[in-house]
Amino acid sequence: MENLQQEIKQLIIDALSLEDITADDIDAQAPLFGEGLGLDSIDALELGVAIKQQYHINIKGKDENTIKKHFYSVKTLANYIGGYSAQGNRNE
Repeated sequence: MENLQQEIKQLIIDALSLEDITADDIDAQAPLFGEGLGLDSIDALELGVAIKQQYHINIKGKDENTIKKHFYSVKTLANYIGGYSAQGNRNE
């Protein structure tokens, strides 16, 4: 899971053109939005597209709160992507 978290950190940096930080600067448990990394809703859309392209999955949930839960931190994204891939649910 640690490798996946590192991949996601780098994906965030690359997809959002965050030139002033490195993967090591991103705390895997810190919020991606607001007081954490400081991403906004446009960043969320761009990150969602990057995740779809990289991992061939859509971040989807039953409601907005479920989606927010997946996007809370690098760790929650890694848990979702890792679990999704382990279940063989790609291309859904």
